[in-house]
Amino acid sequence: MGSIALNMKMKDIDIRTVDPDDLIDLNDIVIDTDKSKNERIISFIEQIKNPYCFKVGKTIVKVCFDDNGVTLEERLEN
Repeated sequence: MGSIALNMKMKDIDIRTVDPDDLIDLNDIVIDTDKSKNERIISFIEQIKNPYCFKVGKTIVKVCFDDNGVTLEERLEN
């Protein structure tokens, strides 16, 4: 499966039907702050498996972004 198809599959997970046992708990992620920003990002993605759908404790979290060109940083400022 190509990376674009895999990316779309990860985005399309339905949190109402996903098995929580299949998700990585964000509390289990360890980030080495001595690594570069890019290395930390890669490490996070490798550990979380699906950055669009994971859990925090018993709570399932689904992350989605609007395709309007506004960055997360810009949203947080407003």
